[in-house]
Amino acid sequence: MLNREGGQVLAVDAQRIARVGWAEWNLLDGRVEASDGLTGLLGLDPDDPAPNLATLLGAVAPPSLPRLHRDLDRLLDGGRLDAETTLTVHGRARRVRLVAESVRAANGGPVLGVRAVLQDVTDLAESRRALRIQESETLRERRRADAEEEVVRRLREALVPRAATPLTELGLSTAVAYRPAEAGVGGDWYKSRRLPEGLALLAIGDARGHGLDAVALMSRLRHALGGLAFTRAVVEDLGTWLNEIAYDDGPESTATAVIARYHPERRLLRWICAGHLPPVLVRDGRARTLVPDLGPPFGVLPDTRYRAVETVLRPGDTVLLYTDGLVERRHEDIDRRIDALVEVAERHTGEDLQRCIDGIVQAMSGPRSEDDATIFGVRLR
Repeated sequence: MLNREGGQVLAVDAQRIARVGWAEWNLLDGRVEASDGLTGLLGLDPDDPAPNLATLLGAVAPPSLPRLHRDLDRLLDGGRLDAETTLTVHGRARRVRLVAESVRAANGGPVLGVRAVLQDVTDLAESRRALRIQESETLRERRRADAEEEVVRRLREALVPRAATPLTELGLSTAVAYRPAEAGVGGDWYKSRRLPEGLALLAIGDARGHGLDAVALMSRLRHALGGLAFTRAVVEDLGTWLNEIAYDDGPESTATAVIARYHPERRLLRWICAGHLPPVLVRDGRARTLVPDLGPPFGVLPDTRYRAVETVLRPGDTVLLYTDGLVERRHEDIDRRIDALVEVAERHTGEDLQRCIDGIVQAMSGPRSEDDATIFGVRLR
């Protein structure tokens, strides 16, 4: 057990540790009784007299005075005060919590004094202020990110049409489906158009990353391909040129793609694969992946030459071009996922092409889409 002297020392130390002090002011004779903790909290010397109410109010920062005066008026009417205020102690602002009550005579007469406890909460106030700043900054960043994502989404929708270009005059049916990611906008794109020499351009690609940079690269490659295809160059050259465009754009500008030309008079599909997943061919109710002559993604190596694969189609054949977001899943083997795509394609082979495409996307989609996915289908009628 502590003796009385030891208990007093403990009380003083407790006030110092908790940065707390107390005082009682007698409003009749002006006497003040205050703890050592209050003296230390106010930065006074131990030999200085205990601060009266005027001294305490004189240390209050001017911006805090109007509210404190209102609180003191209510206190002197017999109420209770619990407020934070700013005191200037030796030129340094300190945030203080003041809890006070009025002292009345035993018979409920007039207010005789004020009893108060003061606690230095400067560190807590600074922590709250820093937290508010952080929350405000987080909110601004979230709003900025949401606004940027909305702009990118609308830009992508403006650049990539929702429906494939009809190629019925060349004997082809086309359909496309796009599934966005849960968060962010990726660089998926596709292209289909009739070329002047009576051929068809068919392509799908995926620019690296997400957001504005991915959409910008996707736009450059897609529009460049649309123009270059009119030069009547073979698909091997188209791939080489697109690679140079991506390579000159910087090390982060890489993309995968399958680019094909369809020759209707021979029912011939000539295509190159730049680091992309292999197309799927559905024929007579059976599906299989086509074997690509795999070249590097666009933008990885300069002066790259691609080699074309030739696939002769039969009436009723369906070719599926797709991006990795359709099949890739974290912690799952990509080959098994492609096998799953082949099985799903077989189950939907007898349907209208658009229903077939939509059914494949629905079957291959998980509860959360980590990446956007595009599937582009072409069927020889």
